[in-house]
Amino acid sequence: MNIVLGIIIGIVILMLLVVAHEFGHFIMARRNGVKVLEFGIGFPPRAKAWIKKGGKWHKLPKSDWDQKQDSTILSLNWLPIGGFCSMDGESAADTRKGTFGAANFWSKTKILFGGVLMNWLVAFVLLTILAFTGMPQFLNNQFYLSNDANISGEGVTVREVMANSPAEQAGFQTGDQILAVGDTKIMYPTDVTAYGQDHAGQEVKYQIKRDNETQDLTVKLNSSDANYLLGVSMSFGQTFIRSTWSAPIVGFMTTLQLTGETFRGLGVMIWNLVSGIVSQFSTDSVVREAGQSAISAAGDSVSGPIGIIGTIFPAFASSGVSNLAFLAALISVSLACMNVLPIPALDGGRWLLIAIYKLRKKPLSKATEEKIVSRAFMVLLILIALISILDIIRLF
Repeated sequence: MNIVLGIIIGIVILMLLVVAHEFGHFIMARRNGVKVLEFGIGFPPRAKAWIKKGGKWHKLPKSDWDQKQDSTILSLNWLPIGGFCSMDGESAADTRKGTFGAANFWSKTKILFGGVLMNWLVAFVLLTILAFTGMPQFLNNQFYLSNDANISGEGVTVREVMANSPAEQAGFQTGDQILAVGDTKIMYPTDVTAYGQDHAGQEVKYQIKRDNETQDLTVKLNSSDANYLLGVSMSFGQTFIRSTWSAPIVGFMTTLQLTGETFRGLGVMIWNLVSGIVSQFSTDSVVREAGQSAISAAGDSVSGPIGIIGTIFPAFASSGVSNLAFLAALISVSLACMNVLPIPALDGGRWLLIAIYKLRKKPLSKATEEKIVSRAFMVLLILIALISILDIIRLF
């Protein structure tokens, strides 16, 4: 039942994020004098349609659906797989007044990247709300202002204390939560390890939480040449950070962090894929095996719509509203980053195509644009199909 609910939630959230993206195009088109023929929620076939006349929205009769209308149509469609913003004259070669093609280069830029900006804005709003209510900790060095942060949750917990270790002698017990070391607040197990490495052989004060009571333990760490310094194994539980006045700052900076991590992940994936393929032409079997591992890592790092809806959303839905909202913000950032890429079927690619022809001072014909975009779109569909097959294999 939880899996079914997670899938339903995933479909709804993905659709809303795509609709938000298209709404960004809609706003920029209207603000820059480009006529929007239809703004659709979901994909056809059409379920209901409305049209704005005399300053009010009126239901558009089914008998008029196929007729050309003077005003923008708002439609609700049966396939819940996103949305669309249909503009008049979407080809760059169209010169009729009020069309996308007739708009100047700056207006086209704002229209094409309006969806990207909207996805970043959605992520910022979600993360700002989470900063007020309790931001789940997912990133190393996740941004927050220490003078306006209330940290709660399991955090770093002692899973095992080694026999005859400095930790055992100081009184550490399994289940202790490490809050601070010296004057440093602890967020991750790596914080404990790093502090220990910097203070090897010294006496260090650890602040811990045991049975809802806070206490200090003083430990004489082993020297740096020993097998271990403290002598504990640690686990990392879910931590939440609540902010007040700094919540918008946290929301903005976390959006930037997620953007950076997304582009970094894309770069690593492309590098693994390219280097892995190239290595398959090597005569060295070790190099070929390493390349196969790189290709496998690239495949494992990618998840398509089936993987997101069938696996990721059910897992996050069962772990609470905050984690689900964080996932929605992450996917919104991912949509923004993907659409910036110079792939002709996406917003960034279409902009680059228009920019290249503008620099060349040559008109971009409708036939050329359609040929480039359609071929790129076919490649994109093939990639989505391959990723979906991988998702199905992972599910079963």
